[in-house]
Parts: sequence; C-alpha cells; structure tokens
Amino acid sequence: MNMNEMKLFIRMPEVVRVTGKSRSTILRAVKAKTFPAPIHIGPQAIAWDSAEVAKWQMDRIAESRKADE
Repeated sequence: MNMNEMKLFIRMPEVVRVTGKSRSTILRAVKAKTFPAPIHIGPQAIAWDSAEVAKWQMDRIAESRKADE
C-alpha cells in the first residue's frame, strides 16, 4: 500500500449499523476470530478498517448464496 491509499476507520456505532449486529455480538465474533479485529487508534479508542468489514459482509453474502444452491 502506498501513502496515497488512505484507510477509512469506522467506530463501533457504524459497525453496528452496517452489520445489523449488536455491540456484544460483534465483540464475541472478534474474540472468536469470525469478525475482523479492531485497530487501536488511541489509549481507549478502537475502530475497524471499513474495507475489512466490507469484505466480511461480502463473504457472508457469498456463503448465503452458496447455501441457497
């Protein structure tokens, strides 16, 4: 990745909104390694790489479509 490729970090409220999952469900999935790990952006602040969350969403869609076949 070069310096011109900026990452978009999203905080927990946005992760909850875009996934439709609760905060506790997201944290359990992170612990189980079934959801992208957050990035520490400060002493008490975490965020997610929006591209990693989008990939997780696409993987869920692909799994769902495969199960429907």
